[in-house]
Amino acid sequence: MIVYNTTFNIENDILTECIEYLKKSYIPRASASGFLRTPYLRRILQDESEDASSYSIQFHVKNPETLEYWMQSEGRALQEELITRFGTKIVGFSTLLEEIDWEND
Repeated sequence: MIVYNTTFNIENDILTECIEYLKKSYIPRASASGFLRTPYLRRILQDESEDASSYSIQFHVKNPETLEYWMQSEGRALQEELITRFGTKIVGFSTLLEEIDWEND
């Protein structure tokens, strides 16, 4: 299983509005097609500053090809909408993680 992680740094003056948008619009729309599953929204506790907070959104995805298809068909438009709405007050980067089964050989 692949985990698609995006880490966002969100300026505190838009934090409440942005988190509401992520919870009520971005995450439901990102997972609506079924390509991205099991969403998690987490606050990152390290490296907090007075001006901004960091959050992580994670989704399970079948494989990198499925993620690429989703990015082309839906993901880029969602990212553009996020940038249009919040501008430079939110920045992010994505990481692709492979889930390792540590319980079984």
